[in-house]
Amino acid sequence: MLDAAFGALGSLTDPGLLIMLVIGATAGLIMGLIPGLGGTGAVAILLPVTFGMDPEPALALLIGALAVVHTSDTVSAVLLGAPGSASASVTMLDGYSMAKKGQAARALTLAFLSSMAGGIIGAIGLTIAIPLARPLVLSFASPELFMLAVLGVSLAAVLSRGNVLKGLTAGMLGLLLGMVGISPTTAEERFTFGSLFLGDGLSLVAVALGVFGLAEIASRASQRRGDTTQITVGGGWFSGIREWLTHWTQVIRGSLIGIWAGILPGVGATAGTWLAYGQAVATAKDKSKFGKGDPRGIVGPESANNSVEAGDLIPTLLFGIPGGVPSALLLGMLLTYGIQPGPAIIEENLELMYLIVWSFAIASVLGALLCFLSVRKLARLTAVPFAVLSAGLVVLMLLGSYQDGGQLGDLWVMVLLGVAGWFLKTTGVPRAPFLIGFVLAIPLERYYFLTDSLYEGFEWMLRPGVLVFLAILIVPALWNLVKTVRHRRSTDKDDTHDIEVDDETPLADSPYSLGVAIVAVALFAAGLIVATGFSPEAGLVPRLVSVAGLIFSIALLVKEILARRGKQAVGSYRPHLRTAATTFVWMAGFLVLVYLGGYLLAAMVFVPAFLLLVARARTRVVVVYTAVTLVVLLALPSLLPVDLPQGLLTRFVS
Repeated sequence: MLDAAFGALGSLTDPGLLIMLVIGATAGLIMGLIPGLGGTGAVAILLPVTFGMDPEPALALLIGALAVVHTSDTVSAVLLGAPGSASASVTMLDGYSMAKKGQAARALTLAFLSSMAGGIIGAIGLTIAIPLARPLVLSFASPELFMLAVLGVSLAAVLSRGNVLKGLTAGMLGLLLGMVGISPTTAEERFTFGSLFLGDGLSLVAVALGVFGLAEIASRASQRRGDTTQITVGGGWFSGIREWLTHWTQVIRGSLIGIWAGILPGVGATAGTWLAYGQAVATAKDKSKFGKGDPRGIVGPESANNSVEAGDLIPTLLFGIPGGVPSALLLGMLLTYGIQPGPAIIEENLELMYLIVWSFAIASVLGALLCFLSVRKLARLTAVPFAVLSAGLVVLMLLGSYQDGGQLGDLWVMVLLGVAGWFLKTTGVPRAPFLIGFVLAIPLERYYFLTDSLYEGFEWMLRPGVLVFLAILIVPALWNLVKTVRHRRSTDKDDTHDIEVDDETPLADSPYSLGVAIVAVALFAAGLIVATGFSPEAGLVPRLVSVAGLIFSIALLVKEILARRGKQAVGSYRPHLRTAATTFVWMAGFLVLVYLGGYLLAAMVFVPAFLLLVARARTRVVVVYTAVTLVVLLALPSLLPVDLPQGLLTRFVS
């Protein structure tokens, strides 16, 4: 094992791997500043770039980005009071208060150093977990691996804050969508309706970028103004370093809490940072300064948010259970390379695991260093209106989706799933269980088929490992039920210690909730009807998923109907719908232009038109923005393995 660890470290002396690591870290820092992207957006956008690469540079690129997104998302939280991600909202409490007192540099120093230390401690935790878990993982057979896949979806849903039924329904929808294409057991087409395009299944990149990326753009596209109250960074870097050293115990405690939050599937960085903040308050003798610029309110959460991402990798790599959405994407990438997490990766790709560990630790240090060197320039980006950023993000995300399968159909799927993602976000349905279900659909089916073939009836459920996993699944469900009963009469919706999967922000009494429940019932009913036409082997798991999803969605529908008795939906929801609909129409128009004239021509029409008519940007900004977009699109194919879609006009001319 030591040989594998030092071999992985030696491979990082390869200039190619180091360059990929630096590129990933730089991209992660920039994306961490953009609200709504974070680790999910960073990995999803960079994932298509890795196609055609060897696994080592691909992992270096993605881990480099994943390790630093929570380092840079602090910049806007401290300087603007507008966190780049939900997890950074914890740091905003004391960081922004400190910045308003003219101590922004001190706050950023505490944050950067804590994030760096959290990443390193998280990497150490991952290193320790490998030899400790190795005997356990190698003892797993198909029943245990099947239960792990079930746990990955179920825990992400059960630990969702708010409505567990919504989380379970979302997880079942993800599983059902993941079964579109060829059956892994019989090579039979399912849910394709005769389409050759659907025969290969849906693109992971298209699903992730649609449900998270495009949905976020549609939610924020109305933000046409930047923040004019930006606080200057100032000085105080060295005093921040000295102060950080005095709070080393908070660094360790926050990092350990983050690792634990990462190990639990579906908990995520937001819950981890709030738990770290809670322990900092609970263990402090003087609690009066928290929320007013207390350094402990920065050190604890910032140590946790980076170590969460390392903790996420422990269940992802060792057990095949994604700890969160970014690690689910990483798992999908490993599966495309034929690298199976669990026993296979420990026996056959141990050096690759240690490459991930070293890359995470090095990227954490590199991210903090880059932030110190470029924080003033990064701060300028936080003041750019999101509507202006949206034009480039749409072009970048759709191009990334095309690289996966090389088909324009992926782009339409991505936009349609963006619409679905917007409704899920608006109604408070957690999207993490949906994506985790999509990623785990095929492994879950494969292991269940093996289990059903090797064991008589349900005797496999009596295996000790399976019983343990059942207990792990049932205990959180019972705890969630007890907690719901206890807080049934409580009207406080701002409990910062609730565990959450996603930073969903539903509109008050949104009428869309009922519509989402109705659509879910219809989809599961249709899935069950269609699955009856499959062979017994190919239809076994789709029927089980459809039945389970039908039960959950009907229960959700009944709950939504009962909740609306005697009251009408309130909230300003129509402007949100109008903004989202307009944004998606623009995206559809862009795809029509791509089909007719190719990607380059479409981007040159879409970007300036969107900036002028939607973002209402100045003419000078539009000209410069469009010129930069053109240069980037022209340069990409020569720098990276990227292809630009060709349109009818381009094919006709050639």
